[in-house]
Amino acid sequence: MRLERAAVIGAGAWGTALAQAAAMAGRSVALVGRDREVIEEINQRSTNSRYLGATRLSERITAVDHLDDAADFIILAVPAQQTRQVIASVGAHRFGDKPVVLSAKGLEANTLKRQSEVLAEVVPDAMPFALSGPSFAEDVAAGRPTAVTLAGDDASDTSEMAAALAGPALRPYAADDRIGVELAGALKNIYALAAGAVEGAAFGASARSALIARAFAEMSRFVTAMGGSHSTLAGLAGLGDLTLSCTSVQSRNYRAGIALGRGEALPAFLAEGVATAPVAQAIAADLGVDAPLVDAVNLLLSGRESIDDIVAALMARPLKKEN
Repeated sequence: MRLERAAVIGAGAWGTALAQAAAMAGRSVALVGRDREVIEEINQRSTNSRYLGATRLSERITAVDHLDDAADFIILAVPAQQTRQVIASVGAHRFGDKPVVLSAKGLEANTLKRQSEVLAEVVPDAMPFALSGPSFAEDVAAGRPTAVTLAGDDASDTSEMAAALAGPALRPYAADDRIGVELAGALKNIYALAAGAVEGAAFGASARSALIARAFAEMSRFVTAMGGSHSTLAGLAGLGDLTLSCTSVQSRNYRAGIALGRGEALPAFLAEGVATAPVAQAIAADLGVDAPLVDAVNLLLSGRESIDDIVAALMARPLKKEN
């Protein structure tokens, strides 16, 4: 595959960070955005101060307001619930027959679909790759060492794509379990809400550690029930991303959870786990997956019960062998 020219759709923090990573890997990058001020700042000053402060961006990045046909591959960096709409607005024909790296971590509301399933539905001839793993936009954009997972269907193509994105600071590991990688990335956001709530309610570090361990077990039940591999969860897309998101205030989902644990309203910023939680609950019901933590997060989001009552109910569940 020819992978010299990249187009990144989404000029927010994550899209700009991925554009920076691709540029540092030697690719020429068209960063597609909607905000004229952001586009002009990137082109004139090589910064995106609205999202990444004073971080200097590579001169290989050119910000544009539309996607043309010049790109060899596309990185889609928009919120999970906007993927279908953005593809339609950009033009589905522009994605056809091209590798598309999906970086959003979420499940589509109403349809219950993973990001690659959404892409396959609207652009059947696109080549999907799922990018996930423990990574914050600020770290990637600043060139701090970051390792992620890139999952695709063909081993050779996935290795080529990983090589095209690999640079001095970003190390993508090629994988073949796209289902597991996508599910782990989406579900960890729900568990980050739960971990943040534990922190906000001041239940202590022991409770948070126990939650992360049980979240890992629950995530495993989801992944295997949906055709993914349990082994994926031991890697960057599973345990790595789960641990990061459940312990750092850089995680929007974790911060949103802290607010919930304190009895405050949800913050205005986007937390993907809020939209994904009811989707995961519906999937668990359909597949018969035991998901008490997902249920608990949905109950907390509904406002029908306090976190104290929710945790008390979890602690009163029948004792069983750990699995």
